[in-house]
Order: sequence, then C-alpha cells, then structure tokens
Amino acid sequence: MTTVAHILAAKSRDIVTTQPHRTMAEVARLLADKGIGAVLVTGADGDLLGIASERDIVRAISRVGPSVLDDAISRHMTTRVVSTRPDSTVTSVMEEMTAGRFRHMPVMENGRLTGLVSIGDVVKHRIEQIEHEHSALREYIATA
Repeated sequence: MTTVAHILAAKSRDIVTTQPHRTMAEVARLLADKGIGAVLVTGADGDLLGIASERDIVRAISRVGPSVLDDAISRHMTTRVVSTRPDSTVTSVMEEMTAGRFRHMPVMENGRLTGLVSIGDVVKHRIEQIEHEHSALREYIATA
C-alpha cells in the first residue's frame, strides 16, 4: 500500500506556517501570495497549535464582519486539527479527509510537524496510481 511518505517524497518539503498573533488579514495575504488554501499555526517552539484555512477566514467574516480581519488568527483558527503519520496509507487519509470534510492534513512524526498533505495531493497521487495500473493492464493484454 502506498503511504503518505510517498506523497511527501514527491512534493516540496516546505511547510508554510504562521504565528498565532498574526492578524486574519496577514494570514489571508499569506494564503493568496503562496497560492495555498491553508496555513499551519505554530508556537515559538514549533508545536502545532492549529490550522487556518480560507474556510476559517470566510466563516469569521460572515459571523463578525470585515473588522475581524484585525483579529489574531488564533481567535478564529481550527484548533482541533486532525493529523496523520508518514506511514498512514493514502486511502485512509483520503477517507478521513472526506468523512471530516477538510482539505488539509498535517503530517506528524514523533510529535513533530514533518509535512502537510492536501486533498489535491492525495487525489493527484491516486490518479497517477490508477494510470500506472491502467498502463500495466494494457501492456499485459497487448502481450498476451
């Protein structure tokens, strides 16, 4: 079975993080500048405190109004973060993301943040697997 480690090996190991005191506006700019949908919020020691997604920002604006953009991201981030491990299967991660209705999952190893996978990463990897299997079957049938 293919694991999360396979996905991480194929993508950049850069993990975009921010600090809990950053404003919602700063985080929104960071997401836009990096072209990403979520950023991990970490403490000074690197511990994962939460995740801030586009969805978190939109929900906060709809509840409070545009003045919320001056608030610290820590007031509106998701603090109940579901994470995975490098040895987790891609299928289990896809199922967990679908069931939980979230699109980003931090990868933790020995209590430390080692990566982040998105549903896009998972789907891309799964499509590549299916295409490889399809190609192998075509080759098998052609040589039979």
